[in-house]
Amino acid sequence: MKKIPERTCIGCNETKQKNELLRIVKDKDNNISIDLIGKKNGRGAYICKDVKCLEKAIKSNRLVKTFEQEIDKEIYEELRDVIDSQSK
Repeated sequence: MKKIPERTCIGCNETKQKNELLRIVKDKDNNISIDLIGKKNGRGAYICKDVKCLEKAIKSNRLVKTFEQEIDKEIYEELRDVIDSQSK
């Protein structure tokens, strides 16, 4: 039986299956983007497809700490849009 990879959400800190989470990536040029397919190269962070987890991550600056750089508001807005569209 194949083991399903698990990752920890940066918002709620719960461990879930990788395919249940959204991946946010920082590439070698320090660009941050949302990785919908989970295959982009770079440092990844995972978050639940839940606005509450996103709010917790924003409030505690989890993405800033994970990627060690400031995060543009556009990234947070894009994340919110993706979460809203996938939770319907």
